[in-house]
Amino acid sequence: MTIKSIIHDMMWRRSHRVVGDAADHDMAGGSSPTCCWANLPQELLREILAKIEAADSAWPSRRSVVACAGVCRSWRQITKEIVKVPELSGYLTFPISVKQPGPRDYLLQCFIKRNRSTQTYHLYLSLTNDDGKFLLAARKCRRATCTDYIISLHSDDMSKGSSTYLGKLRSNFLGTKFIVYDGQPPHAGAKMTRSRSTRLANLKQVSPRIPFGNYSVAHISYELNVLGSRGPRRMQCVMDSIPASAIESGGVAPTQTEFLFSNADSFPSIPFFRSKSNRSEKFLSGPLACQKDGALVLRNKAPRWHEQLQCWCLNFHGRVTVASVKNFQLVASPENGPAGLEHEKIILQFGKVGKDLFTMDYRYPISAFQAFAICLSSFDTKIACE
Repeated sequence: MTIKSIIHDMMWRRSHRVVGDAADHDMAGGSSPTCCWANLPQELLREILAKIEAADSAWPSRRSVVACAGVCRSWRQITKEIVKVPELSGYLTFPISVKQPGPRDYLLQCFIKRNRSTQTYHLYLSLTNDDGKFLLAARKCRRATCTDYIISLHSDDMSKGSSTYLGKLRSNFLGTKFIVYDGQPPHAGAKMTRSRSTRLANLKQVSPRIPFGNYSVAHISYELNVLGSRGPRRMQCVMDSIPASAIESGGVAPTQTEFLFSNADSFPSIPFFRSKSNRSEKFLSGPLACQKDGALVLRNKAPRWHEQLQCWCLNFHGRVTVASVKNFQLVASPENGPAGLEHEKIILQFGKVGKDLFTMDYRYPISAFQAFAICLSSFDTKIACE
């Protein structure tokens, strides 16, 4: 059912009035008090938007929900209240959803397409590669002593000075250590890492409304393994912005609710974290909690040797079909004591299904942005690991 038919149906049932065609109104002035869309009764508007949100549960039909948020301020505010975060709904609806943790109860299935000629990588949300919804793009930039992967919301604009810039992945010369940087604070109280690239990006930044910075959110390391003498790759990810308690029942990971803007001429900003009442709690679940409880550490699940196939194997439940040294599954590493059931759950898995096609499945407490950055580290050449 289209937005227009839903509006007509509900308006007829409740007030016997028919809403006029949107083409007859100036949508650019949707926030004007005289606009009929903005003047809809709040109760009726909430019912309409809730029905649209429930009806369009998958892309591309879910773009109707995004369209509703762009009508005017009142529509946007109510839409954002109705649409739940991926942790609760499992839907990636708005751009900020890629910065929010995935669902708790299952893996959110995505795939990555690699373009060797342009050295770019594109992340899509879908069960198959036929009808994927574009999420993120990354471009590989080789330097003398390191390699950078610039991550952006737009596939045609992957520069640090762009308003679509999200962050980057940086490796050392050997390709054994990586740092994931977020372009905006991942939690309240996050400290920015100053570097020469940060200063240069600030000088040539296109949009002054986007505060640019380097905020470390993860450290990835691969164990030295010259000529593969120690078996498959071994990797470890320290999630700087996520406390280890996040994987426990009732545990909380920092959740961004909106991109930060420095100007007040845009829509009124919603608090960066879920509510004012738990803002201090979110702060504690950032750096302070990491100092007290320790940051979440992810390690790759050890594969088993298959005698008949004469190779190392992992159970990807049909999501990976091609053997590759890049394939991995990450689980939480216990801080102290024996591992519990929460340490057996796969938080991120990545594997090859075609020449330049890979699957990426992730869940709470990491986000699509963090999962994508970790997977990009597997693409990088590792001189001392294979």
